[in-house]
Parts: sequence; structure tokens; C-alpha cells
Amino acid sequence: MTEKRASLPASPRRIRVLINPRSGLRTVGLPLFKAFERHWNGPDVDIAYQISDSIEDGRAKARRAVRDGIGTIVVVGGDGVVNTIGSELVGTDVALGVIPAGSGNGFARHFGIPLTWESAVQALSRADIRAIDVGTANGRPFFVTCSLAWDASIARIFERFPVRGILPYLMAGAYGLLEYRPVPFEIEVDGEGPMTVRDPMVFTVANLTQFGGGARIAPEACADDGRMELVVVEQGDAARAAAQFARLYDGTLSTVPEVQTRRFARSLLVRRPGPAPIQLDGEAMDFPAEVDVRVMPAALRVLVPGPSSA
Repeated sequence: MTEKRASLPASPRRIRVLINPRSGLRTVGLPLFKAFERHWNGPDVDIAYQISDSIEDGRAKARRAVRDGIGTIVVVGGDGVVNTIGSELVGTDVALGVIPAGSGNGFARHFGIPLTWESAVQALSRADIRAIDVGTANGRPFFVTCSLAWDASIARIFERFPVRGILPYLMAGAYGLLEYRPVPFEIEVDGEGPMTVRDPMVFTVANLTQFGGGARIAPEACADDGRMELVVVEQGDAARAAAQFARLYDGTLSTVPEVQTRRFARSLLVRRPGPAPIQLDGEAMDFPAEVDVRVMPAALRVLVPGPSSA
């Protein structure tokens, strides 16, 4: 029997940078390390860099950092990598920082983290630590969004594209419209119901405002109010909602009559006719017919730039 190793107290000046070399469109190089040297380095700072080359490797290194008493893990990657590493930090004293290097960067965009590395590193070096809510779907954490309908099929199709970026993502959405056939969902919100959503095309639970790429699926979502926001567009309303596509980007989507929104504070239980993919923070995964979404208030510590940090 192996002895369980106790975790050391987290030290705020011990920082570990985890880099995904395959995130998004950019190659990690010397400019990133120079930025850390300019803005984070100092006699009282212990900073180390590691490569995370797989989901399993990233999780293992995050767990080891928690055990070693690291105070802050800075992730260089997209929303999927942020989810991988951040999931291991839920409920711990370790803070998560994000240097955006993905295709959509919904997490970074929500918190106003600059998209250029120099500015992002500088902003995080001056950031405050804030506890944010975490969602779970059948126990799997998510921080940005969880989608279950056509909006989930996009992520699965996007995986097959050889290149990243916003244009391929939009193309994946167009392909998804041709392939996806809506089915009825039976739902219970905070224990109330059941009620039927007849033929959802969009069915997204949002913790943060962003889908990614500047598209705000839930412009009124708040990261630390103890609630999630459910956004639904049914098939019969999809064409009229699509005509208001620009509102995804100007922060007024919630004013579109065909877009239904509802907040919940504890749970959302979804029963579908059969197993189907869902999307968690931009990553597609196969899930059973029943999906139980829960809210974990203030469960993750995050570096959030203030107005003067960006």
C-alpha cells in the first residue's frame, strides 16, 4: 500500500507555469519567457516552467504542484487546457492564472485578460485573486460553458478540422446545422419540473459570458454570483434568432425574444432520449442520456486583472 503524501501549505510566491505547446495558433517561444522574466521575476519569487503534452500529463503535474505547495499555476493554452489544469485546483488554495493561447479563449476574454502574451503576463503579475463558481456535469468540472445540442455538435466537428481559429469554428457550425437533428429534452431546474424543451438547437449552460472568439452567449452571466445561466433556442425560433447573429458579439443577445434564458442556483437535470456528445469548455465528449449539472459556488481561485492591470 502506498502512503498518501500530504500537501504543503500553498506559498503565493511559488509559481509554476504549465505550457501546452499545441494550443491554438501560436508557438511558445522565447518572447513568453522574457515576458515572465520582466514582470514576474524577483528575489522572493520561485518560478518554474513545465510542458504539458497530454491531458493525463497536465493533470498529474497540476496535482503534484498542489502537493508541493505551489501558490499559483499559470496555464499557457486554450480553454480546454485551462479546464484540464483548473479541474485539479477546484477546492484548493492554489490560484489559477491564464495566458491565452487557444482558438476561442473564452475564459481569458471574460476576465479581460489581454490576448497578447506580453500584456497578459504583465496584467496577471498585478492581478487580484478572486474565487469563482464552478459548474459540474455528471461530476466533471467546467468553468466557461457546457452545451448539449447543436452547440455541442460544433465542438465534435471542430475536432476533425486540421487547423484552429474562428473561421474553422464557424465552418464547423455550418456543417453541424446540416448534421444535427434536435430531440426533446426533459429538464428539472433547481428541483422544479419536469418540463419539456421540445426541439432545442442551442442548449448551453454558461458560467461565464463567452463562447469564445468574442461571442457572448450569456452576456449577463456572472462568475461569482452562485448561479449558472441556461440559454435555449428551439428549432422553430432558430432562423429568427440567427438573423440576430451580430448580437452574439455586441453583448445584447439576451434581448432577442427567441433566445430563452433562465438562471439556476443549485442544479439542472437533463434527460435526453439517448447518449449524445456534450461540450465542456470547448471540448467534445460522449455522455449518457442523463446529464446532471451542478453549481459549486466560489470553488476556484483565479487571477483576475483589475482595471489598472491591463
